[in-house]
Amino acid sequence: MFNRKTDSDFEKLIEAGDEDSLKECKQWLTMEERRIALERERLEYDEQLFDKKMSILKSGYEALEMDRKKFERERSAFEAEKKVSRDYHVEAAYEDIAGNLFSGVNSYLALKKRYRDLLKIFHPDNMCGDSEMVVMITREYERIKSEMEHSFHYNG
Repeated sequence: MFNRKTDSDFEKLIEAGDEDSLKECKQWLTMEERRIALERERLEYDEQLFDKKMSILKSGYEALEMDRKKFERERSAFEAEKKVSRDYHVEAAYEDIAGNLFSGVNSYLALKKRYRDLLKIFHPDNMCGDSEMVVMITREYERIKSEMEHSFHYNG
């Protein structure tokens, strides 16, 4: 009937000036006010719904960020633990090897000769040298030397 009125439609109704035309304009305006009020309510509801969704998203992102930081801390701790464990096992392996390299040595002169020979082999300046191995050999040499000196003083 009068769902969509244009300015010219209203001008005609107002020009007609009769009571029915004015009632029709009034009805249309009343319906239009209701439609606008409903549209405003719908927009307010949509805005509230949007705000709720946004707060859910924000809290989700905050939780994700906290989880990411927790994961990074755990990863760092794991990496550090892994490195310590690897270093420990490598060092233990070197010490076992260094101990085996000095097996059968029963005198101070034999110990000294074996130490010099091992340093010639594993010295870092050599093509296949290994500085960590030299450190381990030196530690083992010092340990065995100390034991020999201690037993010499104890027995002597």
